[in-house]
Amino acid sequence: MSTRRDRLRVVAVADTDSYVKWAAALVADPRIDGRLIVLDTQLVVSDAQLSAALAGTGLASARRATYAELPALLGGADVVLAAARGPLARVIARVAARQDPRPVIATGLPGISYPATWLALHFRRQCDVFLLHSHREVRAFTRLAAERGIDQRFALATLPFAARAVEQQGAGGTDLVFAAQAIVPRERADRLRMARILVEAARADPSRRVVVKLRGRAGEQQTHREFDSYPDLLARFVDVPENLVVSYESMHDALSTAEGLVTVSSTAAIEAAARGVPVIALDAFGVDETLINTVFRGSGLLAGAGDVVARRFRRADPAWLADNYFHEPEDDTWLAALTRLADARRSGLLEARPEPKLVGGAAREAWERRLALGSRDRSLAGLAATAVGIPARQVVRAARAIRSRVVPAPRPSARDEVGERGVEAREAELEARC
Repeated sequence: MSTRRDRLRVVAVADTDSYVKWAAALVADPRIDGRLIVLDTQLVVSDAQLSAALAGTGLASARRATYAELPALLGGADVVLAAARGPLARVIARVAARQDPRPVIATGLPGISYPATWLALHFRRQCDVFLLHSHREVRAFTRLAAERGIDQRFALATLPFAARAVEQQGAGGTDLVFAAQAIVPRERADRLRMARILVEAARADPSRRVVVKLRGRAGEQQTHREFDSYPDLLARFVDVPENLVVSYESMHDALSTAEGLVTVSSTAAIEAAARGVPVIALDAFGVDETLINTVFRGSGLLAGAGDVVARRFRRADPAWLADNYFHEPEDDTWLAALTRLADARRSGLLEARPEPKLVGGAAREAWERRLALGSRDRSLAGLAATAVGIPARQVVRAARAIRSRVVPAPRPSARDEVGERGVEAREAELEARC
């Protein structure tokens, strides 16, 4: 039996709810010596969100830290896991790469990562290995990296909170649990329709609860910014049934009393399936990449609004499960990949990842840090970069808008925006939250 000293020392850095939950479960793996740092950014989890994220992961606590404290806290790590949104993952990787000796830098996404997107790869170029969670995801990202000429290793890691080890066939609960998402569906009309479906389900059977499982209270941040919250939408209805309730408990606890789970595309569907709780992946808004639900094609889980109201929950097709998040444990390669890279590091054979050449040098780096940390970056360099960067970006956008009227821009790829225009568009969206 290995001792703590023999195990890889893995330090994960995360800030938002979904990344904290994923990172906590991963570093709680008993085969590694793992710990979690919750980095103070404008989107950082509250204490209540942190408690909910840690529930059921096996990790008892996490260390909150500022950006200034981060370099010292990464000292001595064999592996640093940049578990964060793209712009912040880029900043974390940069800090880790400047450690001496440099640790292995791992990264990943906190849930369903299909279809593969170029931006996910772009922001994480400085990382040594990218963790994915299904054979299908590995194939998709490998193909995309080759198409885009991006040199990246990929490793397979079962979603920690969806491991077969926790399967409990026959949940036995009575709640219809709806896993709410901040940006799926995105349009107000669709979110209002979703709220109406939940009201109808509650009215159809007053003896059983419909639980709207939310990831943050008013004022709390989430990984994605939410404009039309379900409590606000439900307030528009007259006589909302008493058996329709809002919950802020952990998904782990919510599934303990669930008859079935309803979602559009949340990774909670995978967590529910692992617990033996049947699922409806709602296709009432369509099935496409913008809804992040194409992964459910062929699963047997897709169903309509009438099925939600009637509580006709589904169980996934076994062949789909094997290719999507429920592969055999021995198929996982992440720990072997990290161990191999850590051994190369100790031998001085871990090649350096090329640090991206920044147009603007230190000022650009300060701008990217400000973008990632938001108002928590109080450095003079960050403030100066913001003072210059925001007006400059507005000028660039105005110029592009004028140019597009003369020469229409090519339609972006369905999988993601392309090239630097895509980076600008996505970073602008993130910037608006800071």
